[in-house]
Amino acid sequence: MIKGNMYSDAELIAAIGRSDQLNNAIFFIYEQYSSTIQSYILANSGTPPDAEDIFQETVVTFIDLVKKEKFRGEASIKTFLTAIARNLWLNELKKRQRSDAREKVFEHGREVTEMDVSQYIADREVKQQFVTVLGKLGEPCKKLLTLFYYENLTMKDILHHLPYENEQVVRNKKYKCLQALTEMVKQNPVIAKLVNQQSD
Repeated sequence: MIKGNMYSDAELIAAIGRSDQLNNAIFFIYEQYSSTIQSYILANSGTPPDAEDIFQETVVTFIDLVKKEKFRGEASIKTFLTAIARNLWLNELKKRQRSDAREKVFEHGREVTEMDVSQYIADREVKQQFVTVLGKLGEPCKKLLTLFYYENLTMKDILHHLPYENEQVVRNKKYKCLQALTEMVKQNPVIAKLVNQQSD
């Protein structure tokens, strides 16, 4: 993004809604909120790769929510992003069956916005739209991310479906796929049409 380009919450929402400003808005989100969100994940039993993964997913989810006009400004963008990240991380911890860590995350409090966010993440129609976006990354990434996020399979389970050597290889591939997804969002304003087909 252009250095010195700062947004208020209202200005950021407006920028996300404009294809010619979407890239700058995304870069602003990365610069302003990545450390806060990633620190939250790290403080709640996450690793650095976990923190990066969750932040990337949080940004894509937030942009889609804004494009669907589901962000009503009842909470700050920082609070809303944290609510999204918390829900994504709780879902991940559930898959890992780390109940002790889940309870720790809950102790940090729940925002009013969380109910909307969790309903959104579980929405079948939204999942279908993300499958469309994943398809743009190529079949290997689409298969892996679909099994992990939409079929809720563990790394171990995925080994039975895809030809990877071990769980670490699966984790590394998942990380690379998410990086590719992030780059797609950063570099291509048209991503808004892929992620938000309903409003077009």
